[in-house]
Amino acid sequence: MEIIPDDIARHIKAGRSVTLDWLAEGSSLDTIASVLTGMANNQGGLLLIGVVGPSPAIIGLKDPANVADRIVQAALAVEPRLIIPYPQVVRLNDRPLVAVYIPRGMPHVYAYDGRFLVRQDTENRALTPRDLRRMFIERGDLSFETEVAARASIDDMNWDKAASYARQMGVVSESNVENTLMRRGCLNEQGGRMRPTNAGLLLFGKDPGRFIRSAEITAARFIEDTMTDQFIKQDITGTIPDQLERVEAFLRDYLRKGVSLSQSMARSEQYEVPLEAARELVVNAVAHRDYSIDGDCVHVNLYRNRMEVISPGGLPGPITLDNMKDERFSRNPVIVQVLSDMHFIERLGYGVNRVFSLMQERKLRAPQFEDTPGMFKAVLYNQYEPVFSENNHQVPSVLEFQGMYKGQAINPRQESALHFLRTGNTRITNKDLQTQYPDIHAETIRRDLADLVNRNVLRKLGEKRGSYYVLIPE
Repeated sequence: MEIIPDDIARHIKAGRSVTLDWLAEGSSLDTIASVLTGMANNQGGLLLIGVVGPSPAIIGLKDPANVADRIVQAALAVEPRLIIPYPQVVRLNDRPLVAVYIPRGMPHVYAYDGRFLVRQDTENRALTPRDLRRMFIERGDLSFETEVAARASIDDMNWDKAASYARQMGVVSESNVENTLMRRGCLNEQGGRMRPTNAGLLLFGKDPGRFIRSAEITAARFIEDTMTDQFIKQDITGTIPDQLERVEAFLRDYLRKGVSLSQSMARSEQYEVPLEAARELVVNAVAHRDYSIDGDCVHVNLYRNRMEVISPGGLPGPITLDNMKDERFSRNPVIVQVLSDMHFIERLGYGVNRVFSLMQERKLRAPQFEDTPGMFKAVLYNQYEPVFSENNHQVPSVLEFQGMYKGQAINPRQESALHFLRTGNTRITNKDLQTQYPDIHAETIRRDLADLVNRNVLRKLGEKRGSYYVLIPE
């Protein structure tokens, strides 16, 4: 990375921070190594030698080459050795400085002189045991998923699900199911007994949330562009495969569709964002989240103008926002491998490139991402386009209902029925709605309409085969 003097001047003017510090030429190797370690264990940053004081004075250096060598010595004194770009000599106010850049997303947890330091504000402080363990997990030096689950035994595993997975992997003997899970990292031997790992419970446990708190998804549909008191919410628990199947059903039900309907009920529709892109983001969030963080779960939030997927823990290891489309690193390789075996996820990639392509094909905004040490957020923005009928007259879209009608939750089939009645049709029959949803059982269609009757949205008229439904006036 080329360090530009104008950028340095701007950084100095902003003052010391979590990602910027400066030292005098005579600073000790201990001081330099401590700053390098603290930045490497946080967000990276920039260290300048040749600047002094809280109100910074640029005094320059007498021997820039010697200073650069001492920075390299300090980096090599860190454990493990800190491999960073070579220090650069730059001139500011016609005075030489040495600048060293510590990239964000360093791959290890670093210590100097036995101390695990982290940059906090403008200081380098020792990591607490809890934060140190979390950082080891985040950067792949420890693996939460392969640890034996506390208090759990093999009786807490759902062996029917495990056997189904083993058969999918070509294992025909029930006696080999345990060996299959052990090879995958879902079981481990401890004290002469087989016990499930955290990954084993998350993938095949009877009740994963009993042992791994917050191992769930909260999915919500909001009316506006922000959180309001009108929403539909589901708390989705169970094993990871079960959660993925249920959240996909939620997306199919509550991602809005732009629909063009003619008087003959011919329809053309698209989800507000590509379903495959939405699914990919959720799978990635569940597969790569930090399960050692027990204070929050994965959130899937649908707003009027966007979809957000928020997962606990920042990007893992060396992955950054800049390289996430190209780099490959998994916080949970066991979970990723099993989900790949089950065809939920592509083993060789994160699917990020595919999400970009799907959004581009629909001419939607590129996905947006936000990364902090405690959270990763992915956002897909939709767009609004006029919806036209056969006669080229603009008509209301199913989007107008947004999963709610008069403050009550409705499903997509009910949305379509109400849309039909709001666009020039005075009545609707079971057969009319069945035409739109030929793959849905007739009894389900009947229950959808009957539910709207029970909620005083529709009124049923006629008898048996001659029955039909009309909209109750507001």
